[in-house]
Order: sequence, then C-alpha cells, then structure tokens
Amino acid sequence: MRERLQALKEEALAKVDQADTLNELQDIKVAYLGKKGPITEVLRGMGKLSKEERPVIGELANKVRETIAGELDAKKEKLEARELEEKLEKETIDVTLPGRPVTLGGPHLLTSIVEEIEDLFIGMGFEVREGPEVETDYYNFEALNLPKGHPARDMQDSFYITEELLMRTHTSPVQARTMGKYQGSKPVKMICPGKVYRRDTDDATHSHQFTQVEGLYVDRNVRMSDLKGVLNRFAKQMFGEEREIRLRPSFFPFTEPSVEMDISCKVCHGEGCSVCKGTGWIEILGGGMVHPRVLEMAGYDSKEYTGFAFGMGPERIAMLKYGVDDIRHFYTNDIRFLKQYHKA
Repeated sequence: MRERLQALKEEALAKVDQADTLNELQDIKVAYLGKKGPITEVLRGMGKLSKEERPVIGELANKVRETIAGELDAKKEKLEARELEEKLEKETIDVTLPGRPVTLGGPHLLTSIVEEIEDLFIGMGFEVREGPEVETDYYNFEALNLPKGHPARDMQDSFYITEELLMRTHTSPVQARTMGKYQGSKPVKMICPGKVYRRDTDDATHSHQFTQVEGLYVDRNVRMSDLKGVLNRFAKQMFGEEREIRLRPSFFPFTEPSVEMDISCKVCHGEGCSVCKGTGWIEILGGGMVHPRVLEMAGYDSKEYTGFAFGMGPERIAMLKYGVDDIRHFYTNDIRFLKQYHKA
C-alpha cells in the first residue's frame, strides 16, 4: 500500500503541474480526492491490514491527500491570477485617451425669461398661479367685461373648439378664476404665466401661439401709483437700472383707466433711433386699474376693493433684451439659435 499511495501522489502531482485551466484542475481533484477516487479506495481496504500497519498506512494516506490538496490550491491561485491578468489586459482602458465630449442642453430662452420674471415678482410678494389652456367663453371673455357681441372680442380672434370652449387668448382667465374662488374674502396678489393662442398670421412679430405673463393685485386702497411702482421696479431689474418708464393712456375692457407702458430705448438712450422708430421709447406691456365690473362679477365689493392688472409677452421682452429680430426663431427649434442663449 505504501508503494500504491506513493505512486498515486506522484501521478496526481504530475497532472496538477501539467494542468492549464481551472476546469482541468477541478477534474484532477475529483479524480484523486473524490469519494470514488483511488485514495479513498486505499482507505477502505485498510481493514485487511494488521493492527500495526493500519495507523501507519492511515497516516501516510492522509499526508498524501493533504499534499495533493495543497498542490491543487497553490495551482488554482496561479491559474486564477493568470486569468485575472489576461482579463485586465484585454479590458485595459487607456486613461490618457481624451473622453468623448458630452453635449449638454440648457433652458430655452423663453423659459429663462419666464423664470426671471417669476423670480422678480415673487420677490415683490406675488404668487405664481396657472390655469387651463382650453378655457370657457365665460372666463376668457365675459368675466373680464367682454360680453358676447362686444367689439373688443375682434381684437382677439380665437380658436374655438365649441361655442363655449376655446383655446385661451390670454392668461387673464386665471385671474378671474382665482378671484371667483375667493369671492371677495381675501386680497389677491398673483402672476399667471402660460401659453395663449390667437388666429394671427405668423410673421416676424406675430405668432398663433405665444406666451404671456399677467399680473393682478386686488386689495383695499390699491392705487395707480402702486402699479407704476411695481412696473418701474420690473423695468429696471429686467432691462437695467438706467431705464426710464412712461405710462400712456390706452383702452382695455377689463381695466379702467388703462395704460400702455414704454421703456426708454437702450440703444439710443432716448435720443431716437431706428429701433425705437425715432421716439426714444419702446412699448413693452399694458395694464391699468381693474374695472369695477370685473371685481363685482368675481364677488368683490368695488367700493371697498380696488386693484391693478398688467400683461406682458416674454417673447417681446426676450427680443428687446437680446436683440432677437424674429419671433419665429423661438419656435423653429434651430439648435444654432437656441445654443446662443443657454446661459442667458
């Protein structure tokens, strides 16, 4: 048995040395150390030995088993290390190779302008409100002192869905809805940005879809001077502290008195140029004191409450602030144009 065990050891160690893969190594382990292996068979045959030989052969068999197992483990470590090295070599990343540039997007210029307007008015205590773009005729017109048949409706030629539903022509319905919700129980101080729709022919200064930001402040003792102060702060923060404003009389069915606001031309500083058409002023928005009838329809006592409202177009503000010469640039998705204003 000694010779048999010695021969098995030498045979197993030779095969371990020649093994070139982990699978071959596993096969050798099963063949020599498994339950059906030759060493196990030797141990099972020890019953035929004398009492003196059993412990000697048993000890030798265990040493052979341990020697083979040790060599298997050592060879396994070498093969695993070699496989890892080969894998790393195949998957090597050249960290000195310049990376591929990642193109980053940015906010649309109109989004930036609207957010800038929102931040400005939030800083003055206004809250931002939104409403549906598909609006009822009542909130779009009648609640704003524009009853059916009113000639001023012609100024807002509309996209009607049914006789009573249309795409809103301004964001003023959000104001009417908000006042109607409160029914005179509390003051209102809000702006409402959003998309609006009118049946305009698209050209350099008109679009069938555009954005508006309208504002409303209703409380006790609200005066025209309050409106002028708010708009003056807006103009200076949006266009520069050197900007001056002027208010001209105008007409809107939902305000009385009504005004148009101009800002001094930033190109000629009021001297007159082609941008301001020689006047030194550029029209920027409209506003006025909320018409008493609008207040009454929303549940406010017009003898106790007064208010002002205003509305502006972010497209026009962007065109004036950044020198954009065609409103259609905002909607044609030309990356060359849009990329210019990612950091606006």
